[in-house]
Amino acid sequence: MSALVIEDVAKSFGGVSALRGVTLSLEAGKRLVLLGPNGAGKTTLFHAISGNIIASSGRITLFGRDITRLSPDARARLGLARTFQITNLLVNLTVIENILLAICGARELTFRFMRPLGSYRDIQVRALALLDEWGLASVGHQVVRNLSYGDQRQVEVVMALAGEPKILLLDEPTAGLSPAETLRVVEMVRKLPRHMTILMIEHDMDVAFEVADWIAVMHRGAMIAEGDEAAIRANKQVSDIYLGLE
Repeated sequence: MSALVIEDVAKSFGGVSALRGVTLSLEAGKRLVLLGPNGAGKTTLFHAISGNIIASSGRITLFGRDITRLSPDARARLGLARTFQITNLLVNLTVIENILLAICGARELTFRFMRPLGSYRDIQVRALALLDEWGLASVGHQVVRNLSYGDQRQVEVVMALAGEPKILLLDEPTAGLSPAETLRVVEMVRKLPRHMTILMIEHDMDVAFEVADWIAVMHRGAMIAEGDEAAIRANKQVSDIYLGLE
């Protein structure tokens, strides 16, 4: 069954075409990495999938349901979660406070005025379990702004997992990380449950080959190649783009 189907999706901003007839299908439980140089349209496509922007034309379906014009929160309720290219954390709160708020958002809970956040016992148990599962228990009570950038990226992934999504969009989770931090995030992605469908933007081909079942390559707003590692490595157009020959 297809988890996500993108059919001839286009997006223009004024006279600029950011997406040009993008078509892509992702089977449930698969891990697809979207490669491409800066300006290829990868993040714009993510915005169209998650509802941060509405496609100018085309169709997007999630598990068979048309979500092309749904709001981001409606898409989240259908099981879609995402991270962002730049971390989207509340940096003046602790790690566990960020996780608690993510769980509450996923469960559409509201707080009673002046009731301590820690009094929501079941939510706190869930937050602690997530931190423990993903090796972040030791930093749970640290303020986010004091964490390394690599740890912040991991916290953001855990926040996306708080709602137990069916499909997870990861927007360059290794961007700006050191080699050691990149390895930690790659390992985290590889440990995500196989029943979860993953679409990940990446600029580093080596990282893509580490985690992907299938790879798609974008350039100048269009999809130019799809395939496994061998097919992508052998594709001359992809090589030319990454070597700056096109």
